[in-house]
Amino acid sequence: LLTLPVTTTQAVLGKFLAAWLFCGIALALTAPMWLTVNVLGDPDNGVIVLSYIGSFILAGAFLSIGICMSALTRNQIVAFILGAVVCFLFTMSGLDLVLNAFRGWAPDVVVDTVASFSFLTRFEGITRGVLAVRDFIFFFSLMAFWLFAAVLAVDTRKAA
Repeated sequence: LLTLPVTTTQAVLGKFLAAWLFCGIALALTAPMWLTVNVLGDPDNGVIVLSYIGSFILAGAFLSIGICMSALTRNQIVAFILGAVVCFLFTMSGLDLVLNAFRGWAPDVVVDTVASFSFLTRFEGITRGVLAVRDFIFFFSLMAFWLFAAVLAVDTRKAA
């Protein structure tokens, strides 16, 4: 792939956008369930739409982390395990179980910083129907950071 006349950034973004589009199609294929719920009851469709958007953005964040981990290693299994661990840490960082480990020795600023990186906390706000711009900025900047790190990893490996 890297012998083609594309830059590393274009290759990484192409891989990310293709995977993100696939996740979007998979999410769109769950729309009949939404239609069934509307036939059987009277749900809040605004919250459902925001949950779909939030799921799509969360999938992008997970994919960007996975792409970076894939760029760091040649082994697919190691990349999967590293990606799963990093995604798990980002997801659980806002829970009391994790924060209590920091509260004993770290200042409140560190505890608040660790809690602010939680995917779960930010996604819960979206699924409640709260459209906070800071959550979208968090997810998109996180995607940009991990994709940038992936480009750096590929360029470093290419240079070696």
